[in-house]
Amino acid sequence: MSSKTSGSSLTISGLLNINKPKGITSRQVVNQVQKLIKPVRVGHAGTLDPLATGVLVLCTGSNTRLIRFIQQQPKEYIGEFILGKRSDTDDITGVISETANCRLVTQQELETCLPAFKGKIDQIPPQYSAVHIDGRRAYDLARRGKSFEIQPRKVDVYEIELLDFSFPRFQLRILCGSGTYIRSIGRDLGEQLGVGATMSALTRTRIGPFNLDSAMELNEELSLVTIAENLQPAILAVEQLPHYHCNERELLSLSQGQKLKCKPEQFPATQENIEIAVISPQGGLVAIADWEPAEDQLSPRQVFHPAPDK
Repeated sequence: MSSKTSGSSLTISGLLNINKPKGITSRQVVNQVQKLIKPVRVGHAGTLDPLATGVLVLCTGSNTRLIRFIQQQPKEYIGEFILGKRSDTDDITGVISETANCRLVTQQELETCLPAFKGKIDQIPPQYSAVHIDGRRAYDLARRGKSFEIQPRKVDVYEIELLDFSFPRFQLRILCGSGTYIRSIGRDLGEQLGVGATMSALTRTRIGPFNLDSAMELNEELSLVTIAENLQPAILAVEQLPHYHCNERELLSLSQGQKLKCKPEQFPATQENIEIAVISPQGGLVAIADWEPAEDQLSPRQVFHPAPDK
């Protein structure tokens, strides 16, 4: 991370873990930060709907190139749901229909259903989602009243746990991979039980190493100084990648975009196209490089560290 002071100005470069409040979009959070640090670029690593709260990771400056790596990291959510209700959006922001003569569902029945939602599962995203249908967002088509079908897709659910149950409400903790819709899990659970269900609240408690306990609050005290104080290092975005720790000579070569001859024992001997996080002697992220085992070399794809002073 970097927050260098020059006179009264600050140079911002790093990652921000924001606790997104309810009622605003992820883009609005980005805009609030962007307004304070412009012309430095800002992007977010994973949308949260206005209903949802919790961890929203922002990438600033050249670190916007790391967004895809953060999106690949496991995400943890706590979702709250109501049985006996269905919604066109699969949450309480949509048009709600009540299940006629809704029967009483027991906690044991609900828990019996949960194993079917763990592992690599087929999931149909909500009609009101950002999924592309023939080049258009599904939510755009849904708002226009268009008829369309979303094909199921594979998603990874690593853990699913019932935290609380008091009919008709229940609460789940879900640890999942990228592209998983928590709304869809609640909807499909309700259909499996035969009564319907819709999501009433959602909090993202973690993305990889970024957790809610260490998230920065978005309030009236947000400023250039508080942003600089809460910057986190870029290396957190690539924790899941193999690491190569370079020396000063290798750092200079990589900073100039040159390929690096090396024989790191921890990399597979034959597997191609493995991305490697190259770490400087000081512990910062230098580059994302491709491992080319046939030539015993790292080929830099993205370089983040400036060349050292001569």
